[in-house]
Amino acid sequence: MIEDLTIELPIDGTLDLHTFRPGEVKDLVPDYLAACRERGIYSVRIIHGKGTGTLRRTVHAILERLDVVASFRLAGEDAATLVELWRDRP
Repeated sequence: MIEDLTIELPIDGTLDLHTFRPGEVKDLVPDYLAACRERGIYSVRIIHGKGTGTLRRTVHAILERLDVVASFRLAGEDAATLVELWRDRP
């Protein structure tokens, strides 16, 4: 029997995707950003790593569709994306 394991994710403005499966990213990123906004965190760092760039492209495609995202850009080391969230949008 497999038990449902829930991992408590710290909501501190940094999301490291290395510990998640690629299939989880689609729901994880929007949920994490919503949790950040609820806590008054409007600048978020999403660590996706360098690798082949597939995960980075997935994250950017998700961010492009979210109304709560004001802007995003690659961090200096290109292994992370810096996201700015709107403060005044629902």
